[in-house]
Amino acid sequence: MIAFNKPSGLSSQGGRIQAHTLDDLLWAFARSNGKRPELVHRLDRDTSGVILAAKTKPAAGFLGKAMQARKFSKTYLALLSAAPEPRGGVIDAPLLRQEIGRESYMRVVESGVEGAQASVSRYRTLAASDEGALVELEPQTGRMHQLRVHMAAIGRPLVGDVRYGGALTAAGRGAARLMLHASKLSFPHPEGGRTTVEAPLPEDFQALAQAMGLGR
Repeated sequence: MIAFNKPSGLSSQGGRIQAHTLDDLLWAFARSNGKRPELVHRLDRDTSGVILAAKTKPAAGFLGKAMQARKFSKTYLALLSAAPEPRGGVIDAPLLRQEIGRESYMRVVESGVEGAQASVSRYRTLAASDEGALVELEPQTGRMHQLRVHMAAIGRPLVGDVRYGGALTAAGRGAARLMLHASKLSFPHPEGGRTTVEAPLPEDFQALAQAMGLGR
């Protein structure tokens, strides 16, 4: 396996935008037989943090099954413009994917709506100030934009998340991107036991958190 600390602005894999992606860069790790590592999961283009690739087909198959069985534990850190109330809890709200023009969006819907996917997220406030809050987020399911939509649904969109109503400034500073970071990934190792990988906060995230009085 290989774990990467993906920067914000780099897509995990190709999409509508033709650009270099992390998946493209994996060719740098190709073996002499032409085989290369495979990404086990994705992160949104503007989300930074830990992302995992499997170096062999057996490892990819093992990790893919573990992902489907929800044996991966993912932890994210995010900045909000205001602390959530209550300060922690579980958001259980089905999500429905919609295409608007050339863009894909997710929205919260009632259970039973055709095409809706069950979606559950946990959140916990780590620090709060007059300028906002630093929260820890844990998706229990793996839907597109899940954490972003769930936090917006309780009136606390992520700083920099233009798509779902997040503010473009915090503490008098501009938010150049979505303030969401995949900080920790825990998963079963193909050779036994569990492995945990952590990615340190990027400088832009740390600087904005400090300006908001949320330094760690």
